[in-house]
Amino acid sequence: MMEIWFYHLTAQPLEKALPILLERSIERGWTAVVQLSTQERLSALDAFLWTYADETFLAHGTAADGDAELQHVYLTTGPENPNEAEIRFFIESARVAPVLDAGGAYARIVVMFDGNDEAELQAARAQWKELKARGLDLSYWQQDDNGGWSKKA
Repeated sequence: MMEIWFYHLTAQPLEKALPILLERSIERGWTAVVQLSTQERLSALDAFLWTYADETFLAHGTAADGDAELQHVYLTTGPENPNEAEIRFFIESARVAPVLDAGGAYARIVVMFDGNDEAELQAARAQWKELKARGLDLSYWQQDDNGGWSKKA
């Protein structure tokens, strides 16, 4: 059964938390899709993941790079899943329901939202209500001061 987890960022920004979660997904043997709402944000994240740490980088690709089916991490603004990902991250208020309606099936969906951004917080609440009304199994995780996650619901 597909798990849908909401990750409430409170102590660290997305740029600090997302690479860690992507690395853990890859360590599990999963491929991942990261869906954003705008091409501008996708381009920024694309550049960032190559340089987010001095000692490493996170290999990934976009439609512009080609060979999408070979990418362990694929960045997109659309519902496609060319690398047959097991986990899909929704950030920047990207909507889950259209992907599910298009037949998207994953082991886990993660909705990440910045608790310091009122628009993202409201969008996450709206998605929670919409997905809960569909009878889906949802979990809510909140970031602690050290960047770890505690399950709250």
